Amino acid sequence: MNQRVLPVEALVVVDVQSAFVSGDGAVPEAARLIARATDLVSRARRGGALVVHLQNDGPAGAADEPHTPGWELHLPVEAGSREVVIRKTEDDGFAGTSLGSVLADAGVRGLAVCGTMSEMCVLATARRGLELDYRVVLPHDAHATYDIPAAEGISDMVPAAAASRVAEWALGDGVEIVAHAADVTFMAPRPQPR
Repeated sequence: MNQRVLPVEALVVVDVQSAFVSGDGAVPEAARLIARATDLVSRARRGGALVVHLQNDGPAGAADEPHTPGWELHLPVEAGSREVVIRKTEDDGFAGTSLGSVLADAGVRGLAVCGTMSEMCVLATARRGLELDYRVVLPHDAHATYDIPAAEGISDMVPAAAASRVAEWALGDGVEIVAHAADVTFMAPRPQPR
């Protein structure tokens, strides 16, 4: 794990929604995730970086069904030119959304990714960012998921922490994994002339 991190121009906060970080349905490490994500957002704002909150629109009846309490973003948003909310329906935050154009228009070349779920939306968004040639930083203590239930004849229960670590590993050598969100630094993007 790399501990020295060059600044990034954007923070992508993936699905930090009430259904996943509060109440009985919260991921096991919800308190840690909220604390780290709150700190990242605060420092990204101070550094002039772009902050993107991804908000998943789950299907009818899901915990994150649009316009239900569980769908609401848990962290406050300071909407403006440097902070946006992008709704999505796929694990990959780039799929069918404006995320790619928002990052490109702002001149972002590097981004940090945090949020839920490690092996699903965080992984898919980080992987797509790498495929699009962004520099992607993934702070280990700023993403989380649920325990994976045991499956008879396949495996015992997999603890959430192990699932999160495997998700990081699955991203390969291109991602910059850092142990602590506090090691991520931010700077303002510099839009490129067209």
